[in-house]
Amino acid sequence: CDVKHWDSDDPVPRTELLKGVAGIDGLYCLLTEKIDKELLDAAGPKLKVISTMSVGFDHLSPEEIKKRGIRVGYTPDVLTNATAELTVALLLATARRLMEAVAEAKNGGWGTWKPMWLCGNGLSDSTVGIVGLGRIGLAVARRLKPFGVKKFLYTDFEPKPEIAAEIQAEYVPLDKLAEQSDFVTVHCALTPETNGLCNKDLFSKMKKTAVFINTSRGAVVNQNDLYQALTTGQIGSAGLDVTVPEPLPTDHPLFALKNCVILPHVASATIATRTAMAVLTVNNLLAGLKDEPMPKELTL
Repeated sequence: CDVKHWDSDDPVPRTELLKGVAGIDGLYCLLTEKIDKELLDAAGPKLKVISTMSVGFDHLSPEEIKKRGIRVGYTPDVLTNATAELTVALLLATARRLMEAVAEAKNGGWGTWKPMWLCGNGLSDSTVGIVGLGRIGLAVARRLKPFGVKKFLYTDFEPKPEIAAEIQAEYVPLDKLAEQSDFVTVHCALTPETNGLCNKDLFSKMKKTAVFINTSRGAVVNQNDLYQALTTGQIGSAGLDVTVPEPLPTDHPLFALKNCVILPHVASATIATRTAMAVLTVNNLLAGLKDEPMPKELTL
């Protein structure tokens, strides 16, 4: 292959990308690249395969890609464990107020022992609500179960009894999940149906002590509504690995809240996982160029 490589961790500027794709046969991209009509037109009719180093594909324009007969590879499965681990870590850090505790230890706020100082919420005997019981949602539940969770609830486009049976999870409407859960963790794909799914209506139904976690896509959450819920005491706390935009501006109001933990989209950030994602993306691309079955092909 004759490879044109953008050798930087920073995203390729749009103008450079549009020039660089002209006449290519295959495209290896990240979730930072918008693959839309403009780009596909710039690439031209030779483009036969797009391989994205991500499990999410909301940066792609499926209809535009499909009508051109272009195949798409992506990277599900390989990042499931890393994302599930990070979700549990973020949930615990948020629920047990670890970032606040670290700050207090550093800034001199740590004084004599106080019975109720920095008390948070534990998982034992709790109810956990999972929005989207796919690979990652199930992997999170498997990891949370040994903490003594009493009950798992889940909501999805349709019931998934075979998957749910493993963790003895109950399928419920989103409203009921919000009302009953001590922890709500979001793992759905970003689609027109899920855009802004977590909004003031959802937060108003949640417990005042509830912990809200999102490691899916930032746009699933209405951040203005989340800010209001956190500042008015509608919910207890929130942990986010994804935001809109990314990176979130440092002066964003959510950063000023003690009851909101924000990470810079690092759910899959283990060396082994990112390496596996890169290799799978390449193998998808090469298979597409050779008209062979891809290891992981996205059905458009």
